[in-house]
Amino acid sequence: MATCDVCGNDYWMAFEVRTVGGNVHTFDSFECAIQRLAPRCEHCDCRILGHGVEVEGRFFCCAHCARSAEHLGGQIRDTVGAHPG
Repeated sequence: MATCDVCGNDYWMAFEVRTVGGNVHTFDSFECAIQRLAPRCEHCDCRILGHGVEVEGRFFCCAHCARSAEHLGGQIRDTVGAHPG
C-alpha cells in the first residue's frame, strides 16, 4: 500500500502522478491530486480543472475572470497547447 501525500491515507488503490519537472506524487484520490497539483484562478481562487485561459502569463479559470482581473490588456486565449515560459 502507499500513503497519500495530501491526506496521509494508506490506501491499496493509491496512484502516482509524475510531473514534467520530474516530481512524483502519490495520491489516494483525484480530490487529493487536484488539491496538490491544480493551479488556482488568479481572480476567483478556484481550482482550474480544465484548460483555463491565459493572459500575459497569468492563468484564470474562464474568460470572465480574465476580463475581471485588473491591469490586463492582452489577448485572452485558451491555454491548450500553450507552452509556459
